[in-house]
Amino acid sequence: MKIERMELREIRLPLIAPFETSFGRTTERRIILVKVFSDGLAGWGECTVGENPFYNHESADSCWMIIRDYVAPMVLGYEIESPEQVPRLTGLIRGNKMARGAVECAIWDLEARRRGKPLWQLLGGAQEEINCGVSIGLEDNDAAILKKVEKEVAAGYQRIKIKIKPGRDYEMIKAIRKEFPEKLMSVDANSAYTLADADLLKKLDEFSLLMIEQPLSYDDIIDHAELQPQLKTAICLDESILSVDDARKALTVGACRIINVKLGRVSGHTEARKIQAYCHERNIPVWCGGMLEAGIGRAHNIAMSALPGFTLPGDVSASKRYWTEDIITPPVEVTPRGTIPRPDGVGIGYEVNEKRIESLTERTEVIR
Repeated sequence: MKIERMELREIRLPLIAPFETSFGRTTERRIILVKVFSDGLAGWGECTVGENPFYNHESADSCWMIIRDYVAPMVLGYEIESPEQVPRLTGLIRGNKMARGAVECAIWDLEARRRGKPLWQLLGGAQEEINCGVSIGLEDNDAAILKKVEKEVAAGYQRIKIKIKPGRDYEMIKAIRKEFPEKLMSVDANSAYTLADADLLKKLDEFSLLMIEQPLSYDDIIDHAELQPQLKTAICLDESILSVDDARKALTVGACRIINVKLGRVSGHTEARKIQAYCHERNIPVWCGGMLEAGIGRAHNIAMSALPGFTLPGDVSASKRYWTEDIITPPVEVTPRGTIPRPDGVGIGYEVNEKRIESLTERTEVIR
């Protein structure tokens, strides 16, 4: 197939409630959507970048520029036999994985539609439904966060993940664990701590957590390898793992026991499948992390999570947790047992609500 043209759209989508992590509070998402065209068909991707360069070095504005000025010219007009070629076509670009991944995911969706298959099937997915957890942002007090946890437990989610940062950690988790002594729980620090905080992090062992996600620096493996033997709780690496090579290094030195896979962070489905395969061969559990995606990104996450080895509940939750109305139909829904069935439709498996997208669009650009 040849990609004839590419359409970029930026939409603004208000969150139902603010979402706070150790690096800030989000009330509205600026989301870049990518639509690629070939032979009368179109595929969709979503750039999962944050508004600001706080999670990684990319931002909504930088991704728009990188896709328009670099990624698009590298793929437009070329004969592409498989979406797995796309990372090689864009390989001269250093970093900027979320920009590159948005285009690669759109081409995977296009190829699945071209073949008349669900995307999960094209990727090699085998699981009929995926296990779901939720990520709960920081609140001003324990009472507010307990109320949110109670709501999500009642909704049936299999795992509750709580964001933490210095000053909002041990006592907060203690209060939650007291109320929910048996619930599968994890915490996510988003790189908020250093090795000097090892004693505090060791105290979290008493709560029988599934994992502590990315406690130390976003680009670190070595310090995590020093911290992990001091903890009973498994460390899960997120920001540190940008490729299968990073996963290999982290596991070799014992920096973690679990890996979070985010499509944007690792530049798309091709690299995500390499990480999944490497970990699956070694019985290292992986799971799908979330970046406050709208429906297109959420659908791509569902397709990836159907792959073998995605055994732990991920961050893929129902559309209604974040949006009054999503940009796909039907919206993503979670069963009472905390799962999402894989969709049967071709491509990402959901219909893209282009009328809704048009109403939310702030800017658009077509690259030929």
